[in-house]
Amino acid sequence: MEKLRCLIIGSGPAGYTAAIYAGRANLSPVLYEGMMPGGQLTMTTDIENFPGYPNGISGFDLMEDLKNQALKFGADIRRGVATAADLSAAPYKITIDGETVIETETLIIATGATAKYLGLPDEHRFAGAGVSACATCDGFFYRKKDVAVVGGGDTACEDALYLSSICKTVYLIVRKPYLRASKIMQKRVREKENINILFGHETKSLFGENALQGAVLTKHRGTPTEEEVRINIDGFFLAIGHKPNSAIFKNYLETDETGYIKTLHGTPRTKIAGVFVAGDVGDPTYRQAITAAGSGCKAALEAERYLIERNL
Repeated sequence: MEKLRCLIIGSGPAGYTAAIYAGRANLSPVLYEGMMPGGQLTMTTDIENFPGYPNGISGFDLMEDLKNQALKFGADIRRGVATAADLSAAPYKITIDGETVIETETLIIATGATAKYLGLPDEHRFAGAGVSACATCDGFFYRKKDVAVVGGGDTACEDALYLSSICKTVYLIVRKPYLRASKIMQKRVREKENINILFGHETKSLFGENALQGAVLTKHRGTPTEEEVRINIDGFFLAIGHKPNSAIFKNYLETDETGYIKTLHGTPRTKIAGVFVAGDVGDPTYRQAITAAGSGCKAALEAERYLIERNL
């Protein structure tokens, strides 16, 4: 059984940044990249709000830069998915790909969160070419264009409001005949002249050639008056929630009702000493590359302190 001082699960800005700091601290970190090396950001074509890239950079290239920087400082980056965890006692045991068991004195969980999609084949076809699950990440690319947001909660309303200050028209596609968002958010959305709320609509399909050009909606689902409505849009933003990739840790760590791992007093620490959280798996609020990277830095620093204090 392989024994480590520091194991990082998950790549993306949180995991790779943790590996950079842990490597520089001579912790000999091992990082398993998970199912999607580089994380969700690799599906983003252009990133313009990550510091240090004034001309923008593709998500894939940004993750490659972070990965190479981690490798430079001695991180051992491997392909593999964490499939089971035993955090009952230190050293902690993590099973990789259902067969390899790793023992580690410190564990940094950077497994991220997966955006929920509608399940339409066209969502993947137009990923990075009109379909996005992050309005604050990609909204800028649709300045003065027509876009749609799917959802009826606070996140959907926040995204619609953000996009309304950038885009020409924002369609808010709401499956139910009402909004689930807080009253103040509902009020703000209704007062925005360029937000068109489509109650009782569901997305049936998306269309376009090389990039998204529009959506086909079904109106009044399940009633005799059901009809199809077509809207011409350049961007289609999903705001129906995220699923944190925390399932294998739920028997040991506290999570909120959605599954985000709870940390102690605004730190990366969890209720289990030596186990730390970085990135979107513990962040239901911001979910940005830069905040994930910052949390990866903090998690690695905490891991270093933990090991020093215990002479490990």
